[in-house]
Amino acid sequence: MKKLFALLLLILFNQVSSAQKTVTLEECESQFLKNNLFLLASQYNIDALKALTMQARIWNNPTITAELNAYNPERNQYLDIGKDGQKAFGIEQLIYLGGKKRNEIKLAQTNEKLAELQFNDLLRTLKLQLRKSFYTVYYNTKSLETTDEQLSHIEDLINSYSAQAQKGNVPLKDVVRLQSLYLNFKNERMEVVNDNIEEQANLKLLLNATENVIPEVSKEAFDKYTKEIPFDLKSLESDAIANRPDYLAKQKDIEANELNVKWQKSLSIPDITVGANYDQRSGAFNKEANLTLGIPLPLWNSNKGNIKYAKTILEQSKVEKQNFDLQLQTEITSAWNKWNESRKNYVAIKPTINADFEAVYNGMLTNFQKRNVSLLEFTDFMESYNQAAVQINELKKKVALSGEELNSTINKDLF
Repeated sequence: MKKLFALLLLILFNQVSSAQKTVTLEECESQFLKNNLFLLASQYNIDALKALTMQARIWNNPTITAELNAYNPERNQYLDIGKDGQKAFGIEQLIYLGGKKRNEIKLAQTNEKLAELQFNDLLRTLKLQLRKSFYTVYYNTKSLETTDEQLSHIEDLINSYSAQAQKGNVPLKDVVRLQSLYLNFKNERMEVVNDNIEEQANLKLLLNATENVIPEVSKEAFDKYTKEIPFDLKSLESDAIANRPDYLAKQKDIEANELNVKWQKSLSIPDITVGANYDQRSGAFNKEANLTLGIPLPLWNSNKGNIKYAKTILEQSKVEKQNFDLQLQTEITSAWNKWNESRKNYVAIKPTINADFEAVYNGMLTNFQKRNVSLLEFTDFMESYNQAAVQINELKKKVALSGEELNSTINKDLF
């Protein structure tokens, strides 16, 4: 029984350890690329359009016709298809004119490339969401660790002061103040916990995972976001134009619409049907072999409506591209300003502030235990300490998140 109990404990420990395994951003992104269902679904769209490109290359099948005698009244004979009977055979093939097939293939190929760019843009968007959730969970967890440590100390004090208050050694108002501080910390903690629950759910969804993701960020991984990058709009815009899949998709969309106009115009040109037939007896002479040609007369349908529609969509895509050019400049400027402001706010803090805070906190705790510091002074300090520690994590989080937004705006790892 003891062995069974020990085995169950070992299994439980392994499961907990597995569920709490820390991962780096690189490990997260590797799992994301393998398992994300949005990317897998989008990949099917590319495969589907590749199939349409393959189909566009295929010509229509030739048509074969056969005419066999059913009843010969002169001989009173059914199915008179022998040597002296009647039978006829024909074959026809549609020949495309005006470059229809060529334009159709080019349009299908362009739509395939457009789907690939849309896939890459989805990847860019989801990658940003993954990184933002990763850093948010990490720094929220750090804030929670600090708050939980304070809550533990306050809880010990509440228990101790409650016992002393019952004995009449300390006033009840001191217990009430400690309980009020405890509730304030609990409420602040709940806000961070709720935010973490949402971001943890995002991580699980993006990674297609069932276990909690425990991010790990090294000092080097964070410090890269604090390096200075000069603002050069022209250079940043050039990088974005070269790298942003949604920008390239706008260009490709114009190309596809131009090809569609050409295709619709070529559809107005009639195609020709070429064929041959053999007629055993019912033609002008026996064993007649003929060449057949057919072409529709463009009297009523010259495809004007589809041509006009294609031209209108082309002009619309050109205007959308112009608007996107202006929007891109605004996005770059805004993303850089947000990152630079966050970076400057963090850099303005002395590098030793965390160590200073920890030393002051330990000193205050020791002096309070020695009764050198009043309860009011100690609780005020704890509120200030916890708020400052949480704000530092918030500053770091903003630096990392704004840095990733700038990366995504350019679609290039600037950090």
